[in-house]
Amino acid sequence: MTVMKLTNEVIESLICPPEKKHLEVFDEVLRGFYVDVLPSGRMTYRIRYWQNSKKCLQSIGDARIMRVEEARNLALEAMQEIKQKNVITKLSPDLLGVKLGSFLIDKYLPYVRSYKRSWKSDVSMINTHIEPILGQLVMCKVSSFDITNFIEKMKHKNLAPGTINRALVLLRYAYKLAQRWQEPGVDLKAWLGIKQLKNDNRIERYLTPEQSANLLHAVKDSLNTQLVFIVAFLIYTGARKREVLEVKWSDINFEQGSWKISKNKSNKVRHIPLSEGALETLSAVREKWRMQHAGASVGPHDYVFANPSTLKPFSSFFYSWNTARIKACMPELRVHDLRHSFASFLVNAGRSIYEVQELLGHADIKTTSRYAHLSRERLIAAVEFVPQITIAK
Repeated sequence: MTVMKLTNEVIESLICPPEKKHLEVFDEVLRGFYVDVLPSGRMTYRIRYWQNSKKCLQSIGDARIMRVEEARNLALEAMQEIKQKNVITKLSPDLLGVKLGSFLIDKYLPYVRSYKRSWKSDVSMINTHIEPILGQLVMCKVSSFDITNFIEKMKHKNLAPGTINRALVLLRYAYKLAQRWQEPGVDLKAWLGIKQLKNDNRIERYLTPEQSANLLHAVKDSLNTQLVFIVAFLIYTGARKREVLEVKWSDINFEQGSWKISKNKSNKVRHIPLSEGALETLSAVREKWRMQHAGASVGPHDYVFANPSTLKPFSSFFYSWNTARIKACMPELRVHDLRHSFASFLVNAGRSIYEVQELLGHADIKTTSRYAHLSRERLIAAVEFVPQITIAK
Protein backbone atom coordinates (compact mmCIF):
# COMPACT_ATOMS: atom_id res chain seq x y z
CA MET A 1 0.00 0.00 0.00
CA THR A 2 1.44 3.34 -1.09
CA VAL A 3 0.83 6.41 1.11
CA MET A 4 1.69 9.99 0.13
CA LYS A 5 0.17 13.41 0.04
CA LEU A 6 -2.12 13.46 -2.97
CA THR A 7 -1.76 16.52 -5.19
CA ASN A 8 -2.86 17.29 -8.71
CA GLU A 9 0.71 16.76 -9.91
CA VAL A 10 0.92 13.35 -8.19
CA ILE A 11 -2.37 12.26 -9.73
CA GLU A 12 -1.17 13.21 -13.24
CA SER A 13 2.02 11.18 -12.77
CA LEU A 14 0.42 7.95 -11.57
CA ILE A 15 0.55 4.89 -13.83
CA CYS A 16 -0.56 1.37 -12.92
CA PRO A 17 2.20 -1.21 -13.54
CA PRO A 18 1.22 -3.80 -16.21
CA GLU A 19 1.67 -6.71 -13.79
CA LYS A 20 -0.97 -5.29 -11.36
CA LYS A 21 -4.73 -5.23 -11.69
CA HIS A 22 -4.85 -1.78 -10.07
CA LEU A 23 -2.77 0.67 -8.07
CA GLU A 24 -4.02 2.17 -4.80
CA VAL A 25 -2.35 5.33 -3.50
CA PHE A 26 -3.64 6.57 -0.13
CA ASP A 27 -3.64 10.17 0.97
CA GLU A 28 -1.54 10.98 4.04
CA VAL A 29 -3.69 14.07 4.69
CA LEU A 30 -7.12 12.39 4.95
CA ARG A 31 -7.08 8.86 6.28
CA GLY A 32 -9.14 6.43 4.20
CA PHE A 33 -9.11 8.67 1.10
CA TYR A 34 -7.22 7.27 -1.90
CA VAL A 35 -7.05 7.10 -5.68
CA ASP A 36 -7.48 3.80 -7.51
CA VAL A 37 -5.60 3.59 -10.83
CA LEU A 38 -6.38 0.89 -13.43
CA PRO A 39 -4.05 -0.33 -16.21
CA SER A 40 -6.45 1.23 -18.72
CA GLY A 41 -5.62 4.64 -17.28
CA ARG A 42 -8.92 5.11 -15.53
CA MET A 43 -8.52 6.71 -12.08
CA THR A 44 -11.18 6.98 -9.37
CA TYR A 45 -11.16 8.75 -6.02
CA ARG A 46 -12.53 6.49 -3.30
CA ILE A 47 -12.81 6.17 0.48
CA ARG A 48 -12.35 2.98 2.48
CA TYR A 49 -14.00 2.36 5.84
CA TRP A 50 -15.07 -0.46 8.11
CA GLN A 51 -18.66 -1.18 9.10
CA ASN A 52 -19.77 -4.14 11.22
CA SER A 53 -16.26 -5.66 10.82
CA LYS A 54 -16.54 -5.51 7.04
CA LYS A 55 -14.39 -3.47 4.65
CA CYS A 56 -16.49 -1.06 2.59
CA LEU A 57 -15.64 1.18 -0.36
CA GLN A 58 -17.35 4.26 -1.76
CA SER A 59 -16.45 6.08 -4.97
CA ILE A 60 -16.08 9.87 -4.88
CA GLY A 61 -15.44 10.75 -8.54
CA ASP A 62 -13.29 10.49 -11.65
CA ALA A 63 -9.69 11.53 -10.83
CA ARG A 64 -9.03 12.47 -14.44
CA ILE A 65 -11.49 15.40 -14.30
CA MET A 66 -11.78 16.19 -10.57
CA ARG A 67 -9.14 18.16 -8.71
CA VAL A 68 -7.67 16.68 -5.53
CA GLU A 69 -8.92 19.47 -3.23
CA GLU A 70 -12.50 19.01 -4.39
CA ALA A 71 -12.30 15.22 -4.09
CA ARG A 72 -10.78 15.44 -0.60
CA ASN A 73 -13.59 17.74 0.61
CA LEU A 74 -16.24 15.42 -0.85
CA ALA A 75 -14.50 12.45 0.75
CA LEU A 76 -14.49 14.19 4.13
CA GLU A 77 -18.24 14.94 3.87
CA ALA A 78 -18.93 11.32 2.89
CA MET A 79 -16.92 10.03 5.86
CA GLN A 80 -18.78 12.28 8.29
CA GLU A 81 -22.11 11.11 6.89
CA ILE A 82 -21.07 7.46 7.17
CA LYS A 83 -19.87 8.00 10.73
CA GLN A 84 -23.18 9.57 11.67
CA LYS A 85 -25.09 6.67 10.11
CA ASN A 86 -22.95 4.20 12.05
CA VAL A 87 -23.75 6.04 15.30
CA ILE A 88 -27.46 5.99 14.50
CA THR A 89 -27.28 2.28 13.67
CA LYS A 90 -25.59 1.50 16.98
CA LEU A 91 -27.94 3.70 18.97
CA SER A 92 -31.11 3.09 16.97
CA PRO A 93 -32.99 1.44 19.87
CA ASP A 94 -32.30 4.53 21.98
CA LEU A 95 -33.13 7.02 19.25
CA LEU A 96 -35.98 5.21 17.55
CA GLY A 97 -37.43 3.17 20.43
CA VAL A 98 -40.38 4.59 22.34
CA LYS A 99 -39.70 6.15 25.72
CA LEU A 100 -41.51 4.58 28.65
CA GLY A 101 -43.27 7.79 29.63
CA SER A 102 -44.50 8.37 26.09
CA PHE A 103 -45.81 4.82 25.81
CA LEU A 104 -47.71 5.08 29.09
CA ILE A 105 -49.34 8.39 28.15
CA ASP A 106 -49.92 7.86 24.42
CA LYS A 107 -50.84 4.17 24.32
CA TYR A 108 -51.32 2.63 27.77
CA LEU A 109 -53.69 5.23 29.23
CA PRO A 110 -56.01 5.47 26.19
CA TYR A 111 -56.32 1.68 26.28
CA VAL A 112 -57.09 1.25 29.99
CA ARG A 113 -59.39 4.28 29.93
CA SER A 114 -61.70 2.29 27.64
CA TYR A 115 -62.53 -0.27 30.32
CA LYS A 116 -60.89 0.55 33.66
CA ARG A 117 -62.97 2.59 36.09
CA SER A 118 -59.94 3.47 38.20
CA TRP A 119 -57.85 4.76 35.28
CA LYS A 120 -57.50 8.16 36.96
CA SER A 121 -55.46 6.52 39.72
CA ASP A 122 -53.13 5.23 36.98
CA VAL A 123 -52.74 8.79 35.71
CA SER A 124 -51.77 9.91 39.19
CA MET A 125 -49.34 7.02 39.63
CA ILE A 126 -47.66 7.72 36.29
CA ASN A 127 -47.37 11.49 36.75
CA THR A 128 -46.34 11.40 40.41
CA HIS A 129 -44.04 8.39 40.67
CA ILE A 130 -43.20 6.65 37.38
CA GLU A 131 -42.56 9.54 34.96
CA PRO A 132 -40.01 11.39 37.16
CA ILE A 133 -37.86 8.25 37.58
CA LEU A 134 -38.35 6.09 34.48
CA GLY A 135 -40.23 8.28 32.02
CA GLN A 136 -37.23 9.35 29.92
CA LEU A 137 -35.78 5.85 29.59
CA VAL A 138 -36.27 4.00 26.30
CA MET A 139 -38.71 1.21 26.98
CA CYS A 140 -36.73 -1.59 25.34
CA LYS A 141 -33.59 -0.51 27.20
CA VAL A 142 -35.04 -0.56 30.73
CA SER A 143 -33.14 -3.19 32.70
CA SER A 144 -33.75 -5.13 35.90
CA PHE A 145 -31.34 -2.70 37.54
CA ASP A 146 -33.50 0.24 36.45
CA ILE A 147 -36.60 -1.40 37.93
CA THR A 148 -34.79 -2.23 41.17
CA ASN A 149 -33.51 1.33 41.33
CA PHE A 150 -37.07 2.55 40.84
CA ILE A 151 -38.22 0.44 43.79
CA GLU A 152 -35.45 1.79 45.99
CA LYS A 153 -36.25 5.40 45.10
CA MET A 154 -39.91 4.74 45.91
CA LYS A 155 -38.84 3.36 49.28
CA HIS A 156 -36.78 6.48 49.95
CA LYS A 157 -39.97 8.48 49.56
CA ASN A 158 -41.35 6.48 52.50
CA LEU A 159 -44.15 5.15 50.31
CA ALA A 160 -46.14 2.18 51.56
CA PRO A 161 -45.30 -1.25 50.08
CA GLY A 162 -48.83 -1.39 48.69
CA THR A 163 -48.24 1.81 46.69
CA ILE A 164 -44.95 0.50 45.30
CA ASN A 165 -46.58 -2.81 44.39
CA ARG A 166 -49.37 -1.02 42.52
CA ALA A 167 -46.74 0.84 40.50
CA LEU A 168 -45.00 -2.44 39.66
CA VAL A 169 -48.28 -4.06 38.61
CA LEU A 170 -49.00 -1.10 36.32
CA LEU A 171 -45.53 -1.21 34.76
CA ARG A 172 -45.52 -4.98 34.26
CA TYR A 173 -48.93 -4.81 32.57
CA ALA A 174 -47.72 -1.95 30.36
CA TYR A 175 -44.81 -4.12 29.21
CA LYS A 176 -47.15 -7.01 28.46
CA LEU A 177 -49.28 -4.69 26.34
CA ALA A 178 -46.19 -3.36 24.55
CA GLN A 179 -45.07 -6.89 23.77
CA ARG A 180 -48.59 -7.79 22.57
CA TRP A 181 -48.62 -4.69 20.34
CA GLN A 182 -45.14 -5.59 19.04
CA GLU A 183 -43.30 -2.48 20.15
CA PRO A 184 -39.77 -2.80 18.67
CA GLY A 185 -37.35 -4.52 21.03
CA VAL A 186 -39.73 -4.70 24.01
CA ASP A 187 -39.84 -7.96 25.98
CA LEU A 188 -40.31 -9.08 29.58
CA LYS A 189 -36.73 -10.14 30.31
CA ALA A 190 -36.13 -7.19 32.63
CA TRP A 191 -39.03 -8.36 34.81
CA LEU A 192 -37.61 -11.81 35.48
CA GLY A 193 -36.88 -12.05 39.18
CA ILE A 194 -38.67 -8.80 40.06
CA LYS A 195 -40.94 -9.56 43.00
CA GLN A 196 -43.48 -7.45 44.79
CA LEU A 197 -42.69 -6.21 48.26
CA LYS A 198 -44.07 -7.99 51.26
CA ASN A 199 -47.08 -6.01 52.33
CA ASP A 200 -48.50 -6.64 55.76
CA ASN A 201 -51.58 -4.54 55.29
CA ARG A 202 -53.62 -5.89 58.14
CA ILE A 203 -55.30 -2.83 59.55
CA GLU A 204 -55.45 -2.38 63.30
CA ARG A 205 -56.93 1.13 63.25
CA TYR A 206 -60.63 1.16 63.95
CA LEU A 207 -63.08 3.30 65.85
CA THR A 208 -64.62 2.59 69.19
CA PRO A 209 -68.24 3.74 69.63
CA GLU A 210 -66.95 6.67 71.69
CA GLN A 211 -64.48 7.70 68.98
CA SER A 212 -67.26 7.49 66.40
CA ALA A 213 -69.31 9.91 68.47
CA ASN A 214 -66.36 12.30 68.81
CA LEU A 215 -65.76 12.19 65.08
CA LEU A 216 -69.39 12.92 64.25
CA HIS A 217 -69.33 15.83 66.69
CA ALA A 218 -66.24 17.22 64.93
CA VAL A 219 -67.66 16.93 61.42
CA LYS A 220 -70.85 18.74 62.45
CA ASP A 221 -68.79 21.92 62.82
CA SER A 222 -67.17 21.54 59.39
CA LEU A 223 -67.52 24.28 56.77
CA ASN A 224 -68.38 21.45 54.39
CA THR A 225 -72.07 21.07 55.23
CA GLN A 226 -72.24 17.66 53.58
CA LEU A 227 -69.33 16.14 55.52
CA VAL A 228 -71.37 15.12 58.55
CA PHE A 229 -73.80 13.17 56.36
CA ILE A 230 -71.03 11.58 54.31
CA VAL A 231 -69.10 10.39 57.38
CA ALA A 232 -72.24 9.11 59.10
CA PHE A 233 -73.29 7.15 56.02
CA LEU A 234 -69.80 5.69 55.66
CA ILE A 235 -69.90 4.46 59.26
CA TYR A 236 -73.43 3.08 58.99
CA THR A 237 -72.85 1.21 55.71
CA GLY A 238 -69.16 0.30 55.57
CA ALA A 239 -69.21 1.29 51.90
CA ARG A 240 -66.26 2.54 49.94
CA LYS A 241 -65.75 6.31 49.72
CA ARG A 242 -66.44 6.51 45.98
CA GLU A 243 -69.57 4.40 46.34
CA VAL A 244 -70.97 6.81 48.91
CA LEU A 245 -70.02 9.96 47.02
CA GLU A 246 -71.75 8.70 43.87
CA VAL A 247 -74.96 7.35 45.43
CA LYS A 248 -78.13 8.72 43.83
CA TRP A 249 -81.61 9.06 45.24
CA SER A 250 -82.79 6.63 42.60
CA ASP A 251 -80.49 4.00 44.15
CA ILE A 252 -82.30 4.18 47.51
CA ASN A 253 -85.43 2.17 48.25
CA PHE A 254 -86.85 3.64 51.44
CA GLU A 255 -89.72 1.16 51.59
CA GLN A 256 -87.43 -1.87 51.54
CA GLY A 257 -84.63 -0.06 53.37
CA SER A 258 -82.01 -1.02 50.78
CA TRP A 259 -79.35 0.58 48.62
CA LYS A 260 -78.54 -0.56 45.08
CA ILE A 261 -74.85 -0.15 44.31
CA SER A 262 -74.18 -0.40 40.59
CA LYS A 263 -70.74 1.17 40.36
CA ASN A 264 -68.33 -0.73 42.54
CA LYS A 265 -64.94 -2.38 42.54
CA SER A 266 -66.23 -5.80 41.44
CA ASN A 267 -68.51 -4.37 38.71
CA LYS A 268 -71.39 -6.41 40.16
CA VAL A 269 -74.67 -4.94 41.29
CA ARG A 270 -75.11 -5.20 45.06
CA HIS A 271 -78.20 -4.63 47.18
CA ILE A 272 -77.29 -3.90 50.78
CA PRO A 273 -79.73 -3.36 53.65
CA LEU A 274 -79.71 0.02 55.36
CA SER A 275 -79.77 0.34 59.12
CA GLU A 276 -82.05 2.73 60.94
CA GLY A 277 -79.12 5.11 61.38
CA ALA A 278 -78.36 5.06 57.64
CA LEU A 279 -82.01 5.74 56.76
CA GLU A 280 -82.18 8.58 59.27
CA THR A 281 -79.06 10.09 57.71
CA LEU A 282 -80.66 9.97 54.26
CA SER A 283 -83.86 11.48 55.61
CA ALA A 284 -81.87 14.30 57.21
CA VAL A 285 -80.14 15.02 53.89
CA ARG A 286 -83.45 15.04 52.05
CA GLU A 287 -85.09 17.31 54.62
CA LYS A 288 -82.21 19.76 54.48
CA TRP A 289 -82.43 19.78 50.68
CA ARG A 290 -86.15 20.52 50.75
CA MET A 291 -85.70 23.33 53.25
CA GLN A 292 -82.99 24.94 51.12
CA HIS A 293 -85.02 24.62 47.93
CA ALA A 294 -88.35 25.81 49.25
CA GLY A 295 -90.22 22.54 48.90
CA ALA A 296 -88.89 21.53 45.51
CA SER A 297 -89.00 17.79 44.96
CA VAL A 298 -85.74 15.92 44.73
CA GLY A 299 -84.92 14.93 41.16
CA PRO A 300 -84.61 11.18 40.48
CA HIS A 301 -81.06 11.54 39.19
CA ASP A 302 -79.73 13.92 41.83
CA TYR A 303 -76.79 12.81 43.91
CA VAL A 304 -77.50 12.33 47.58
CA PHE A 305 -74.29 13.90 48.88
CA ALA A 306 -73.83 16.44 46.09
CA ASN A 307 -71.37 19.28 46.23
CA PRO A 308 -73.64 22.32 46.79
CA SER A 309 -71.62 24.33 44.27
CA THR A 310 -71.85 21.89 41.37
CA LEU A 311 -74.65 19.48 42.38
CA LYS A 312 -72.19 16.75 41.34
CA PRO A 313 -70.24 14.30 43.52
CA PHE A 314 -67.24 15.68 45.40
CA SER A 315 -63.97 14.84 43.67
CA SER A 316 -62.32 15.12 47.09
CA PHE A 317 -63.13 16.33 50.58
CA PHE A 318 -59.68 15.84 52.09
CA TYR A 319 -59.20 19.30 53.62
CA SER A 320 -62.52 19.35 55.47
CA TRP A 321 -61.92 15.73 56.54
CA ASN A 322 -58.40 16.52 57.73
CA THR A 323 -59.67 19.45 59.82
CA ALA A 324 -62.33 17.28 61.43
CA ARG A 325 -60.09 14.33 62.27
CA ILE A 326 -57.51 16.64 63.88
CA LYS A 327 -60.28 18.26 65.91
CA ALA A 328 -61.42 14.77 67.00
CA CYS A 329 -57.83 14.04 68.16
CA MET A 330 -57.40 11.34 65.52
CA PRO A 331 -55.00 12.94 62.99
CA GLU A 332 -54.01 9.60 61.42
CA LEU A 333 -57.55 8.34 60.87
CA ARG A 334 -58.25 7.61 57.19
CA VAL A 335 -61.61 7.64 55.49
CA HIS A 336 -61.13 3.96 54.65
CA ASP A 337 -60.77 3.22 58.38
CA LEU A 338 -64.50 3.87 58.69
CA ARG A 339 -65.02 0.77 56.57
CA HIS A 340 -62.71 -1.19 58.87
CA SER A 341 -64.68 0.09 61.84
CA PHE A 342 -67.95 -1.07 60.30
CA ALA A 343 -66.53 -4.59 60.00
CA SER A 344 -65.25 -4.51 63.58
CA PHE A 345 -68.61 -3.34 64.93
CA LEU A 346 -70.31 -6.28 63.25
CA VAL A 347 -67.79 -8.90 64.34
CA ASN A 348 -67.77 -7.64 67.91
CA ALA A 349 -71.57 -7.79 67.90
CA GLY A 350 -71.34 -11.49 67.16
CA ARG A 351 -72.08 -11.42 63.42
CA SER A 352 -70.34 -14.06 61.30
CA ILE A 353 -67.47 -13.26 59.00
CA TYR A 354 -69.63 -14.42 56.07
CA GLU A 355 -72.28 -11.82 56.87
CA VAL A 356 -69.56 -9.16 56.99
CA GLN A 357 -68.19 -10.39 53.66
CA GLU A 358 -71.59 -10.00 52.02
CA LEU A 359 -72.17 -6.51 53.41
CA LEU A 360 -68.70 -5.31 52.39
CA GLY A 361 -69.01 -6.84 48.94
CA HIS A 362 -65.82 -8.90 49.10
CA ALA A 363 -65.33 -11.73 46.61
CA ASP A 364 -62.73 -13.41 48.83
CA ILE A 365 -63.28 -14.21 52.50
CA LYS A 366 -59.55 -13.63 53.09
CA THR A 367 -60.02 -9.96 52.28
CA THR A 368 -62.79 -9.67 54.86
CA SER A 369 -60.73 -11.36 57.56
CA ARG A 370 -58.24 -8.49 57.49
CA TYR A 371 -60.93 -6.02 58.48
CA ALA A 372 -62.48 -8.02 61.29
CA HIS A 373 -61.03 -6.90 64.61
CA LEU A 374 -62.20 -8.43 67.86
CA SER A 375 -62.09 -6.12 70.82
CA ARG A 376 -60.01 -6.94 73.87
CA GLU A 377 -63.18 -7.22 75.96
CA ARG A 378 -64.70 -9.86 73.69
CA LEU A 379 -61.47 -11.88 73.73
CA ILE A 380 -61.40 -11.79 77.54
CA ALA A 381 -65.05 -12.82 77.65
CA ALA A 382 -64.40 -15.61 75.15
CA VAL A 383 -61.75 -17.37 77.24
CA GLU A 384 -64.16 -17.51 80.16
CA PHE A 385 -66.20 -20.10 78.23
CA VAL A 386 -63.42 -22.66 78.70
CA PRO A 387 -64.61 -25.08 81.42
CA GLN A 388 -62.76 -24.76 84.70
CA ILE A 389 -60.61 -27.69 85.64
CA THR A 390 -60.46 -28.81 89.25
CA ILE A 391 -56.87 -29.29 90.26
CA ALA A 392 -56.40 -31.93 92.91
CA LYS A 393 -54.71 -30.73 96.04
